[in-house]
Amino acid sequence: MSDRIDFQTDPSRYRHWRTEVEGPVATVWMDVDEDAGLFEGYQLKLNSYDLGVDIELNDIVQRMRFEHPEVRAVVLRSAKDKVFCAGANIRMLGGAKHSHKVGFCKFTNETRNAYEAAEAESGQTWIAAIQGACAGGGYELALACNHLMLVDDRTSSVSLPEVPLLAVLPGTGGLTRVTDKRHVRRDRADVFCSTEEGIKGARAVEWGLVDEAVGNNRFDETVAERAAEIAGRAPREAEGVEMTPLDRTFTPDGVEYSTVSVKVLRDAGRVEITVRGPEGDAPADAAALHAEGAAAWLMRCAREVEDAILHLRMNEMECGLWVLRTEGDAAKVAAHEAVMLGSDHWFAVELRHYWKRVLKRLDVTSRSIIALVENGGAWAGMLAEMIWAADRAYMMEGAFEDDDRPEAAILPTEGNLGAYPMGNDLTRLRTRFWGDDDAVAAAEASAGEALDAERADELGLVTMILDDIDWEDEVRIVLEERASFSPDAMTGMEANLRFAGPETMETRIFGRLTAWQNWIFNRPNAVGKDGALQRYGSGVKGDFDMERV
Repeated sequence: MSDRIDFQTDPSRYRHWRTEVEGPVATVWMDVDEDAGLFEGYQLKLNSYDLGVDIELNDIVQRMRFEHPEVRAVVLRSAKDKVFCAGANIRMLGGAKHSHKVGFCKFTNETRNAYEAAEAESGQTWIAAIQGACAGGGYELALACNHLMLVDDRTSSVSLPEVPLLAVLPGTGGLTRVTDKRHVRRDRADVFCSTEEGIKGARAVEWGLVDEAVGNNRFDETVAERAAEIAGRAPREAEGVEMTPLDRTFTPDGVEYSTVSVKVLRDAGRVEITVRGPEGDAPADAAALHAEGAAAWLMRCAREVEDAILHLRMNEMECGLWVLRTEGDAAKVAAHEAVMLGSDHWFAVELRHYWKRVLKRLDVTSRSIIALVENGGAWAGMLAEMIWAADRAYMMEGAFEDDDRPEAAILPTEGNLGAYPMGNDLTRLRTRFWGDDDAVAAAEASAGEALDAERADELGLVTMILDDIDWEDEVRIVLEERASFSPDAMTGMEANLRFAGPETMETRIFGRLTAWQNWIFNRPNAVGKDGALQRYGSGVKGDFDMERV
């Protein structure tokens, strides 16, 4: 357990960032400690980053939303001289296991998406104030901001040099955001992404790579003016909620949280995750929910489910099958959710968006996911979303011998009709029934109805219903079979099947980009002994196999 990567941190433990909050404006300083890499064997020079750096940034993004709701503008800056950020650390990428590289890119993408969405969801606009070299993942860090400012000093520049320098692709959305978000013309984007040296000043503005270029003598002043201007557009006075440490206990075979239990069955190649519904009644209103703060079931459960997902992704990579269960009272889950969804109180709104992000993490996790809808479950609202996030769902039908728990049921709510969209901007129900509007309408019309197995099966909300005679054997066979398949084939199959419908910038980043980067990171042109990643910094270019595949 000593090698476990921990996704929980707090400002007292930051090694790479510091934050300053002055009323409605916050400044986030990137000041990477080059000797504090997550692993040995590399230094984080020039504000380059690894997973440990991004874990801290993810924590900052969450705390800005929950602990500092009064903040309207967040300025992202470098504390280093002559460099904004050099991107992902090349030595780390060259030496890390393939699975770690891909998992790192996925988490980094999710972090970028979280602060990029903060403007629309939370009214917090992120501003990149770029001084010095802003290269590769450093420019991707800036691209996810809502407003980009570049100092025009003849040396500061933005660049995506991965293709010519490293024989890989920008790994955290750079290609996609340049075209889909910044609307850079395709031929210019081709030039930009094929050039080692960056683009500066006025040309960066002309091409749409940044929003404004400002002379060095006025840069700090202009950044402050822009932040104040943006912060003044939607002022908000609100009392934040402290994100207290999670209540969790790790054991050699799992993790126990206040609302989640994780059991790791390594010999079987699977993990069993049980989410427990609330024991107490729902808060009277959003003000009461806010008063509960981080202790509220809605907040605790979201944080604990998220931490379990992140922990299992990076620390239990050979357990390729996740089995999801719930326990508790579905009606209580629905009542708690109703308080969250029925108010425009900032905390209730933030919780809703937080649940959306947590469920999206499940969607893009490269594990087979099977939901077991059993007696005594709490499958309602946001927890019911996990049924439709799963690759398959099996449900108990009727009474089971020696089982006095309430019979299995699913309670769809109004929340399932749009509060938690996937990365394709569709609900999981609409994605499930893509192209079948009648099935969508029937499923949506069931909101508020406790559905027994027969009704859930009729609506197509589960894969199969099984009675007492068949349940144990059928589920066992399904789990054993799934765990026996090639994990590579399963990852490819699941990623293709989970996202029906139109592409969005987000699905392109997690689908198309991740698939290509996954493949390229395995190719000798990039990671072979004579590949570009291995030879980087040696003065010798990579020796490429020139066959186009």
